[in-house]
Amino acid sequence: MSQNKKMVEAITPINEDFTQWYTDICLKAELVDYSTVKGCVILRPYGYAIWENIMHLLDARFKATGHENVAMPLFIPESLLQKEKDHVEGFAPEVAWVTMGGSEPLEDRLCVRPTSETLFCDHFAHVLHSYRDLPMKYNQWCSVVRWEKTTRPFLRTREFWWQEGHTIHETAQEAIEETEQQLETYADFCENELNIPVLKGKKTDKEKFAGAEATYTIEAMMHDGKALQSGTSHYFGDGFSRAFGVQFTGRDNTLQYPFQTSWGMSTRLIGAIIMTHGDDEGLILPPAIAPYQVVIVPVAAHKPGVLEKAEELRARLSKFVRVKLDDSENSPGWKFAQWEMKGVPLRLEIGPKDIENGQCVLVRRDNREKAFTKLEDLVAAIPALLDALGKSLYARAEANRAGRTWTATTMDEVLERAGGENGYIKTMWCGDLACEEMMKEKAGLSSRCMPFAQEHLSDVCPCCGKPAKAMVVWGKAY
Repeated sequence: MSQNKKMVEAITPINEDFTQWYTDICLKAELVDYSTVKGCVILRPYGYAIWENIMHLLDARFKATGHENVAMPLFIPESLLQKEKDHVEGFAPEVAWVTMGGSEPLEDRLCVRPTSETLFCDHFAHVLHSYRDLPMKYNQWCSVVRWEKTTRPFLRTREFWWQEGHTIHETAQEAIEETEQQLETYADFCENELNIPVLKGKKTDKEKFAGAEATYTIEAMMHDGKALQSGTSHYFGDGFSRAFGVQFTGRDNTLQYPFQTSWGMSTRLIGAIIMTHGDDEGLILPPAIAPYQVVIVPVAAHKPGVLEKAEELRARLSKFVRVKLDDSENSPGWKFAQWEMKGVPLRLEIGPKDIENGQCVLVRRDNREKAFTKLEDLVAAIPALLDALGKSLYARAEANRAGRTWTATTMDEVLERAGGENGYIKTMWCGDLACEEMMKEKAGLSSRCMPFAQEHLSDVCPCCGKPAKAMVVWGKAY
Protein backbone atom coordinates (compact mmCIF):
# COMPACT_ATOMS: atom_id res chain seq x y z
CA MET A 1 0.00 0.00 0.00
CA SER A 2 1.32 3.43 -0.94
CA GLN A 3 2.55 5.47 2.02
CA ASN A 4 0.31 8.34 0.97
CA LYS A 5 -2.82 6.28 0.38
CA LYS A 6 -5.62 6.96 2.82
CA MET A 7 -6.02 3.84 4.95
CA VAL A 8 -9.25 4.68 6.76
CA GLU A 9 -11.83 5.88 4.27
CA ALA A 10 -14.43 6.50 6.96
CA ILE A 11 -12.70 9.68 8.18
CA THR A 12 -13.53 12.93 6.44
CA PRO A 13 -10.28 14.51 5.13
CA ILE A 14 -8.90 17.09 7.55
CA ASN A 15 -8.68 19.87 4.96
CA GLU A 16 -12.11 19.15 3.50
CA ASP A 17 -14.27 19.57 6.61
CA PHE A 18 -12.31 20.08 9.84
CA THR A 19 -15.38 19.90 12.07
CA GLN A 20 -16.58 16.61 10.62
CA TRP A 21 -13.03 15.23 10.66
CA TYR A 22 -12.86 15.97 14.38
CA THR A 23 -16.21 14.31 15.09
CA ASP A 24 -15.26 11.27 13.00
CA ILE A 25 -12.12 10.76 15.08
CA CYS A 26 -13.94 11.13 18.40
CA LEU A 27 -16.37 8.37 17.41
CA LYS A 28 -14.32 6.06 15.19
CA ALA A 29 -11.24 6.05 17.41
CA GLU A 30 -13.66 4.93 20.13
CA LEU A 31 -13.00 7.86 22.45
CA VAL A 32 -16.63 8.74 23.14
CA ASP A 33 -20.20 7.77 22.39
CA TYR A 34 -23.20 10.06 22.46
CA SER A 35 -25.47 9.72 25.47
CA THR A 36 -29.26 9.73 25.48
CA VAL A 37 -28.85 12.76 27.78
CA LYS A 38 -28.71 15.63 25.32
CA GLY A 39 -25.42 17.50 25.30
CA CYS A 40 -23.58 14.79 27.26
CA VAL A 41 -21.11 12.14 26.11
CA ILE A 42 -19.88 8.81 27.42
CA LEU A 43 -16.13 8.48 27.79
CA ARG A 44 -15.37 5.06 26.33
CA PRO A 45 -12.52 2.97 27.79
CA TYR A 46 -9.92 4.22 25.31
CA GLY A 47 -10.91 7.86 25.81
CA TYR A 48 -10.98 7.43 29.57
CA ALA A 49 -7.56 5.74 29.51
CA ILE A 50 -6.13 8.89 27.91
CA TRP A 51 -7.78 11.00 30.61
CA GLU A 52 -6.45 8.67 33.32
CA ASN A 53 -2.90 9.14 32.07
CA ILE A 54 -3.39 12.91 32.02
CA MET A 55 -4.78 12.76 35.57
CA HIS A 56 -1.89 10.67 36.88
CA LEU A 57 0.77 12.95 35.42
CA LEU A 58 -0.91 16.16 36.58
CA ASP A 59 -1.74 14.75 40.00
CA ALA A 60 1.92 13.88 40.58
CA ARG A 61 2.89 17.44 39.69
CA PHE A 62 0.31 18.90 42.08
CA LYS A 63 1.40 16.68 44.96
CA ALA A 64 5.05 17.54 44.33
CA THR A 65 4.17 21.19 45.07
CA GLY A 66 2.30 20.40 48.28
CA HIS A 67 -1.30 20.08 47.12
CA GLU A 68 -3.76 17.59 48.60
CA ASN A 69 -6.83 16.01 47.00
CA VAL A 70 -10.28 16.47 48.49
CA ALA A 71 -13.86 15.81 47.37
CA MET A 72 -16.64 18.39 47.58
CA PRO A 73 -20.41 17.85 47.25
CA LEU A 74 -22.11 17.83 43.86
CA PHE A 75 -24.80 20.31 44.96
CA ILE A 76 -24.58 23.97 45.97
CA PRO A 77 -27.49 25.66 47.80
CA GLU A 78 -28.72 28.75 45.95
CA SER A 79 -28.25 30.86 49.08
CA LEU A 80 -24.57 29.91 49.15
CA LEU A 81 -24.07 30.59 45.44
CA GLN A 82 -25.59 34.06 45.79
CA LYS A 83 -22.95 35.27 48.24
CA GLU A 84 -20.47 36.37 45.55
CA LYS A 85 -22.39 38.62 43.15
CA ASP A 86 -19.98 38.69 40.19
CA HIS A 87 -19.44 34.95 40.42
CA VAL A 88 -23.12 34.01 40.36
CA GLU A 89 -23.89 36.46 37.55
CA GLY A 90 -21.08 35.00 35.48
CA PHE A 91 -22.39 31.46 35.77
CA ALA A 92 -26.16 32.09 35.91
CA PRO A 93 -26.84 31.27 32.21
CA GLU A 94 -25.12 27.88 32.51
CA VAL A 95 -26.47 26.64 35.84
CA ALA A 96 -28.62 23.50 36.13
CA TRP A 97 -30.99 23.49 39.11
CA VAL A 98 -32.49 20.75 41.29
CA THR A 99 -35.91 21.89 42.56
CA MET A 100 -37.37 18.62 43.90
CA GLY A 101 -36.07 16.13 46.47
CA GLY A 102 -38.02 12.94 45.87
CA SER A 103 -41.63 14.15 45.67
CA GLU A 104 -41.11 17.26 47.81
CA PRO A 105 -40.19 20.72 46.50
CA LEU A 106 -36.97 22.12 47.94
CA GLU A 107 -37.11 25.31 49.99
CA ASP A 108 -33.63 26.27 48.83
CA ARG A 109 -33.07 24.95 45.31
CA LEU A 110 -29.73 23.29 44.61
CA CYS A 111 -27.30 24.16 41.86
CA VAL A 112 -25.45 21.26 40.21
CA ARG A 113 -21.90 22.54 40.54
CA PRO A 114 -20.56 24.43 37.52
CA THR A 115 -17.41 25.03 39.62
CA SER A 116 -16.73 24.79 43.35
CA GLU A 117 -15.41 28.13 44.61
CA THR A 118 -18.44 28.63 46.86
CA LEU A 119 -18.19 25.16 48.38
CA PHE A 120 -14.50 25.57 49.13
CA CYS A 121 -15.06 28.99 50.67
CA ASP A 122 -17.82 27.59 52.89
CA HIS A 123 -15.45 24.82 53.98
CA PHE A 124 -12.52 27.19 54.56
CA ALA A 125 -14.74 29.31 56.81
CA HIS A 126 -15.21 26.27 59.08
CA VAL A 127 -11.68 24.88 59.21
CA LEU A 128 -9.42 27.94 59.03
CA HIS A 129 -8.53 29.43 62.41
CA SER A 130 -4.97 30.73 62.55
CA TYR A 131 -2.14 31.79 60.26
CA ARG A 132 -0.56 28.50 61.36
CA ASP A 133 -3.18 26.67 59.26
CA LEU A 134 -2.03 28.42 56.08
CA PRO A 135 -1.54 27.83 53.27
CA MET A 136 -4.34 25.36 52.48
CA LYS A 137 -3.64 23.90 49.05
CA TYR A 138 -6.42 21.66 47.80
CA ASN A 139 -7.38 20.04 44.52
CA GLN A 140 -10.30 17.90 43.46
CA TRP A 141 -10.94 15.62 40.48
CA CYS A 142 -14.60 15.62 39.53
CA SER A 143 -17.17 16.40 36.88
CA VAL A 144 -19.10 19.65 36.61
CA VAL A 145 -22.25 20.71 34.75
CA ARG A 146 -22.66 23.78 32.56
CA TRP A 147 -25.79 23.99 30.44
CA GLU A 148 -24.16 24.70 27.09
CA LYS A 149 -26.44 25.42 24.14
CA THR A 150 -24.06 24.13 21.46
CA THR A 151 -22.02 21.07 22.33
CA ARG A 152 -19.15 19.10 20.79
CA PRO A 153 -17.26 16.14 22.32
CA PHE A 154 -14.48 17.24 24.70
CA LEU A 155 -14.70 20.91 23.66
CA ARG A 156 -18.11 21.77 25.10
CA THR A 157 -20.42 19.28 26.79
CA ARG A 158 -22.99 19.83 29.49
CA GLU A 159 -21.07 17.60 31.85
CA PHE A 160 -17.29 17.34 31.65
CA TRP A 161 -14.42 16.04 33.76
CA TRP A 162 -11.67 18.18 35.20
CA GLN A 163 -9.50 19.08 38.13
CA GLU A 164 -10.04 22.27 40.08
CA GLY A 165 -7.45 23.55 42.51
CA HIS A 166 -8.41 25.90 45.35
CA THR A 167 -5.87 27.45 47.69
CA ILE A 168 -5.84 30.10 50.42
CA HIS A 169 -2.80 32.03 51.60
CA GLU A 170 -1.71 34.41 54.31
CA THR A 171 -0.52 37.15 51.93
CA ALA A 172 -1.45 38.45 48.51
CA GLN A 173 2.10 37.82 47.29
CA GLU A 174 1.93 34.13 48.23
CA ALA A 175 -1.40 33.77 46.39
CA ILE A 176 -0.06 35.52 43.28
CA GLU A 177 2.99 33.25 43.30
CA GLU A 178 0.69 30.22 43.56
CA THR A 179 -1.37 31.46 40.59
CA GLU A 180 1.73 31.91 38.48
CA GLN A 181 3.27 28.61 39.59
CA GLN A 182 0.18 26.65 38.56
CA LEU A 183 0.06 28.32 35.17
CA GLU A 184 3.71 27.35 34.66
CA THR A 185 2.83 23.79 35.70
CA TYR A 186 0.09 23.71 33.06
CA ALA A 187 2.31 25.17 30.37
CA ASP A 188 5.13 22.74 31.11
CA PHE A 189 2.71 19.81 31.09
CA CYS A 190 1.23 20.79 27.73
CA GLU A 191 4.58 21.34 26.11
CA ASN A 192 6.53 18.40 27.54
CA GLU A 193 3.85 15.74 27.99
CA LEU A 194 1.25 16.65 25.33
CA ASN A 195 3.81 18.09 22.86
CA ILE A 196 1.59 21.16 22.35
CA PRO A 197 3.23 24.63 22.35
CA VAL A 198 1.21 27.21 24.28
CA LEU A 199 1.00 30.96 24.60
CA LYS A 200 1.07 32.18 28.22
CA GLY A 201 -0.52 35.43 29.31
CA LYS A 202 -3.15 37.36 31.18
CA LYS A 203 -6.80 37.57 30.18
CA THR A 204 -8.46 40.95 29.65
CA ASP A 205 -11.05 42.05 32.21
CA LYS A 206 -13.79 41.10 29.74
CA GLU A 207 -12.49 37.53 29.45
CA LYS A 208 -11.39 36.87 33.04
CA PHE A 209 -13.12 34.42 35.38
CA ALA A 210 -16.24 35.70 37.14
CA GLY A 211 -15.18 37.06 40.55
CA ALA A 212 -11.42 36.98 39.89
CA GLU A 213 -9.04 39.90 40.16
CA ALA A 214 -6.86 38.38 37.45
CA THR A 215 -7.01 35.33 35.18
CA TYR A 216 -3.95 33.81 33.51
CA THR A 217 -4.25 31.43 30.59
CA ILE A 218 -2.41 29.09 28.27
CA GLU A 219 -3.68 29.19 24.69
CA ALA A 220 -2.95 26.45 22.17
CA MET A 221 -3.32 26.78 18.41
CA MET A 222 -5.15 23.98 16.64
CA HIS A 223 -4.32 22.62 13.18
CA ASP A 224 -6.93 24.90 11.59
CA GLY A 225 -5.51 28.05 13.20
CA LYS A 226 -8.18 28.50 15.87
CA ALA A 227 -7.20 28.92 19.51
CA LEU A 228 -8.19 26.63 22.35
CA GLN A 229 -8.00 27.85 25.94
CA SER A 230 -6.27 24.87 27.53
CA GLY A 231 -5.84 25.83 31.18
CA THR A 232 -6.49 28.81 33.44
CA SER A 233 -5.24 30.03 36.80
CA HIS A 234 -7.09 32.72 38.75
CA TYR A 235 -6.06 35.14 41.49
CA PHE A 236 -9.04 36.11 43.64
CA GLY A 237 -7.44 38.50 46.09
CA ASP A 238 -9.53 38.48 49.28
CA GLY A 239 -12.88 39.10 47.57
CA PHE A 240 -14.25 35.59 48.02
CA SER A 241 -12.94 35.47 51.60
CA ARG A 242 -14.83 38.62 52.49
CA ALA A 243 -18.02 37.47 50.76
CA PHE A 244 -18.00 34.16 52.64
CA GLY A 245 -16.60 35.33 55.97
CA VAL A 246 -13.37 33.33 55.71
CA GLN A 247 -11.03 34.73 58.38
CA PHE A 248 -8.01 33.75 60.44
CA THR A 249 -6.14 35.12 63.41
CA GLY A 250 -2.98 36.73 62.08
CA ARG A 251 0.50 36.98 63.52
CA ASP A 252 -0.48 40.26 65.19
CA ASN A 253 -3.48 38.57 66.83
CA THR A 254 -6.04 40.40 64.63
CA LEU A 255 -8.67 38.84 62.36
CA GLN A 256 -7.62 38.86 58.72
CA TYR A 257 -8.95 37.64 55.38
CA PRO A 258 -6.86 35.12 53.40
CA PHE A 259 -6.05 35.50 49.72
CA GLN A 260 -7.33 32.85 47.32
CA THR A 261 -6.58 31.18 44.02
CA SER A 262 -8.31 28.72 41.73
CA TRP A 263 -7.01 26.84 38.68
CA GLY A 264 -8.25 24.12 36.36
CA MET A 265 -7.68 21.82 33.39
CA SER A 266 -10.28 19.53 31.83
CA THR A 267 -11.00 16.78 29.32
CA ARG A 268 -10.88 19.61 26.76
CA LEU A 269 -7.19 18.68 26.60
CA ILE A 270 -8.15 15.54 24.67
CA GLY A 271 -9.82 17.76 22.09
CA ALA A 272 -6.59 19.77 21.93
CA ILE A 273 -4.57 16.61 21.30
CA ILE A 274 -6.90 15.55 18.48
CA MET A 275 -6.96 18.95 16.76
CA THR A 276 -3.25 19.69 17.17
CA HIS A 277 -1.69 16.36 16.20
CA GLY A 278 -4.28 14.32 14.26
CA ASP A 279 -4.21 13.64 10.52
CA ASP A 280 -6.30 11.98 7.82
CA GLU A 281 -5.66 8.54 9.34
CA GLY A 282 -6.97 9.54 12.77
CA LEU A 283 -5.38 10.27 16.11
CA ILE A 284 -1.69 10.75 16.77
CA LEU A 285 -1.17 10.45 20.50
CA PRO A 286 1.74 11.98 22.41
CA PRO A 287 3.70 9.06 23.89
CA ALA A 288 3.36 10.32 27.48
CA ILE A 289 -0.43 9.89 27.57
CA ALA A 290 -1.05 7.15 24.98
CA PRO A 291 -2.88 4.16 26.55
CA TYR A 292 -0.60 1.97 24.44
CA GLN A 293 2.76 3.35 23.36
CA VAL A 294 3.53 0.30 21.24
CA VAL A 295 1.20 -2.13 19.47
CA ILE A 296 2.58 -5.48 18.34
CA VAL A 297 1.07 -6.80 15.11
CA PRO A 298 2.04 -10.38 14.19
CA VAL A 299 2.41 -10.95 10.44
CA ALA A 300 1.48 -14.45 9.16
CA ALA A 301 0.33 -15.22 12.69
CA HIS A 302 -0.87 -18.67 11.64
CA LYS A 303 2.70 -19.84 11.03
CA PRO A 304 4.51 -21.72 13.80
CA GLY A 305 6.24 -19.61 16.42
CA VAL A 306 4.95 -16.18 15.36
CA LEU A 307 2.35 -15.67 18.11
CA GLU A 308 4.68 -17.16 20.69
CA LYS A 309 7.44 -14.71 19.73
CA ALA A 310 4.95 -11.82 19.74
CA GLU A 311 3.82 -12.74 23.25
CA GLU A 312 7.41 -13.05 24.37
CA LEU A 313 8.06 -9.52 23.07
CA ARG A 314 4.92 -8.18 24.76
CA ALA A 315 6.02 -9.55 28.14
CA ARG A 316 9.51 -8.13 27.66
CA LEU A 317 8.44 -4.69 26.49
CA SER A 318 5.73 -4.31 29.15
CA LYS A 319 8.50 -3.76 31.70
CA PHE A 320 9.28 -0.32 30.26
CA VAL A 321 6.44 0.76 27.93
CA ARG A 322 2.67 0.40 27.71
CA VAL A 323 2.25 -2.30 25.07
CA LYS A 324 -0.65 -4.06 23.34
CA LEU A 325 -0.44 -7.36 21.44
CA ASP A 326 -3.12 -7.53 18.77
CA ASP A 327 -3.58 -11.28 18.38
CA SER A 328 -7.09 -10.96 16.94
CA GLU A 329 -8.08 -12.76 13.75
CA ASN A 330 -8.25 -9.55 11.71
CA SER A 331 -5.81 -9.12 8.83
CA PRO A 332 -2.53 -7.24 9.42
CA GLY A 333 -3.70 -4.47 7.05
CA TRP A 334 -6.89 -3.98 9.05
CA LYS A 335 -4.88 -3.88 12.27
CA PHE A 336 -2.47 -1.33 10.83
CA ALA A 337 -5.38 0.96 9.91
CA GLN A 338 -7.19 0.41 13.21
CA TRP A 339 -4.21 1.24 15.41
CA GLU A 340 -3.25 4.19 13.24
CA MET A 341 -6.81 5.44 13.74
CA LYS A 342 -6.33 5.11 17.50
CA GLY A 343 -3.04 6.98 17.37
CA VAL A 344 -0.65 4.45 18.92
CA PRO A 345 2.82 6.05 18.60
CA LEU A 346 4.75 2.94 17.50
CA ARG A 347 3.75 -0.23 15.66
CA LEU A 348 5.96 -3.31 15.96
CA GLU A 349 5.56 -5.80 13.11
CA ILE A 350 7.00 -9.29 13.41
CA GLY A 351 6.71 -12.25 11.05
CA PRO A 352 8.53 -15.49 10.22
CA LYS A 353 11.38 -13.83 8.28
CA ASP A 354 11.86 -11.25 11.04
CA ILE A 355 12.12 -14.01 13.64
CA GLU A 356 14.62 -15.85 11.47
CA ASN A 357 16.73 -12.68 11.21
CA GLY A 358 16.36 -11.76 14.90
CA GLN A 359 14.68 -8.45 14.07
CA CYS A 360 11.35 -6.65 13.81
CA VAL A 361 9.96 -3.60 12.04
CA LEU A 362 9.15 -0.45 14.05
CA VAL A 363 6.82 2.04 12.37
CA ARG A 364 6.30 5.59 13.67
CA ARG A 365 2.72 6.83 13.65
CA ASP A 366 3.52 10.45 12.82
CA ASN A 367 5.47 9.92 9.60
CA ARG A 368 5.23 6.14 8.98
CA GLU A 369 8.99 5.81 8.88
CA LYS A 370 10.07 2.18 9.20
CA ALA A 371 13.11 0.98 11.10
CA PHE A 372 14.38 -2.60 10.96
CA THR A 373 15.54 -3.19 14.51
CA LYS A 374 17.39 -6.08 16.13
CA LEU A 375 15.31 -7.61 18.92
CA GLU A 376 18.13 -7.17 21.42
CA ASP A 377 18.18 -3.42 20.66
CA LEU A 378 14.51 -2.73 21.42
CA VAL A 379 15.12 -1.59 25.01
CA ALA A 380 17.14 1.36 23.67
CA ALA A 381 15.43 1.85 20.30
CA ILE A 382 11.83 2.18 21.47
CA PRO A 383 12.38 4.98 24.05
CA ALA A 384 14.53 6.83 21.51
CA LEU A 385 11.82 6.61 18.85
CA LEU A 386 9.11 7.69 21.29
CA ASP A 387 11.20 10.68 22.32
CA ALA A 388 11.85 11.62 18.69
CA LEU A 389 8.17 11.29 17.85
CA GLY A 390 7.15 13.58 20.71
CA LYS A 391 9.68 16.21 19.67
CA SER A 392 8.50 15.95 16.07
CA LEU A 393 4.87 16.52 17.11
CA TYR A 394 5.89 19.61 19.07
CA ALA A 395 7.99 20.99 16.21
CA ARG A 396 5.18 20.49 13.71
CA ALA A 397 2.66 22.24 15.97
CA GLU A 398 5.12 25.07 16.63
CA ALA A 399 5.70 25.51 12.89
CA ASN A 400 1.94 25.66 12.30
CA ARG A 401 1.62 28.39 14.93
CA ALA A 402 4.57 30.36 13.57
CA GLY A 403 3.12 30.22 10.04
CA ARG A 404 -0.25 31.45 11.27
CA THR A 405 0.88 34.34 13.50
CA TRP A 406 0.88 37.88 12.12
CA THR A 407 1.20 41.46 13.34
CA ALA A 408 -1.04 44.40 12.50
CA THR A 409 -0.72 48.10 13.33
CA THR A 410 -3.92 49.42 11.69
CA MET A 411 -7.53 48.27 11.67
CA ASP A 412 -7.38 47.83 7.90
CA GLU A 413 -4.52 45.36 8.36
CA VAL A 414 -6.50 43.53 11.04
CA LEU A 415 -9.57 43.23 8.82
CA GLU A 416 -7.56 42.10 5.82
CA ARG A 417 -5.77 39.42 7.81
CA ALA A 418 -8.93 38.32 9.67
CA GLY A 419 -10.66 37.80 6.34
CA GLY A 420 -8.11 35.16 5.34
CA GLU A 421 -7.05 31.95 7.05
CA ASN A 422 -7.33 31.51 10.81
CA GLY A 423 -4.46 32.34 13.13
CA TYR A 424 -3.16 34.76 15.74
CA ILE A 425 -3.07 38.48 15.07
CA LYS A 426 -0.89 40.57 17.38
CA THR A 427 -1.75 44.23 17.88
CA MET A 428 -1.32 46.94 20.46
CA TRP A 429 -4.34 47.87 22.61
CA CYS A 430 -5.40 50.91 24.58
CA GLY A 431 -7.12 48.81 27.26
CA ASP A 432 -10.67 50.06 26.53
CA LEU A 433 -13.53 47.57 26.43
CA ALA A 434 -15.04 49.39 23.44
CA CYS A 435 -12.01 48.55 21.29
CA GLU A 436 -12.05 44.93 22.42
CA GLU A 437 -15.71 44.69 21.44
CA MET A 438 -14.96 46.39 18.11
CA MET A 439 -12.46 43.62 17.33
CA LYS A 440 -15.22 41.07 17.91
CA GLU A 441 -17.89 42.92 15.92
CA LYS A 442 -15.79 43.99 12.93
CA ALA A 443 -13.15 41.26 12.68
CA GLY A 444 -14.78 38.33 14.49
CA LEU A 445 -11.79 38.05 16.84
CA SER A 446 -11.67 37.58 20.60
CA SER A 447 -8.75 38.55 22.81
CA ARG A 448 -6.84 35.38 23.63
CA CYS A 449 -4.40 36.96 26.07
CA MET A 450 -1.91 39.68 26.82
CA PRO A 451 1.27 37.56 26.55
CA PHE A 452 3.85 37.65 29.30
CA ALA A 453 6.41 38.15 26.52
CA GLN A 454 5.25 41.58 25.38
CA GLU A 455 6.36 43.18 22.09
CA HIS A 456 6.16 46.84 21.11
CA LEU A 457 4.49 46.94 17.70
CA SER A 458 3.43 50.60 17.63
CA ASP A 459 2.55 53.45 19.96
CA VAL A 460 -1.20 53.47 19.34
CA CYS A 461 -4.23 51.18 19.43
CA PRO A 462 -5.36 50.27 15.86
CA CYS A 463 -9.04 50.59 16.82
CA CYS A 464 -9.12 54.12 18.23
CA GLY A 465 -5.67 55.66 17.79
CA LYS A 466 -5.25 56.22 21.54
CA PRO A 467 -1.91 55.49 23.24
CA ALA A 468 -1.32 51.76 23.54
CA LYS A 469 -0.93 50.07 26.92
CA ALA A 470 -0.23 46.45 25.99
CA MET A 471 0.13 43.98 23.16
CA VAL A 472 -2.78 41.57 22.74
CA VAL A 473 -3.03 38.36 20.74
CA TRP A 474 -6.39 38.04 18.97
CA GLY A 475 -7.91 35.05 17.24
CA LYS A 476 -10.92 32.89 16.55
CA ALA A 477 -11.43 30.23 19.17
CA TYR A 478 -13.24 27.06 20.13
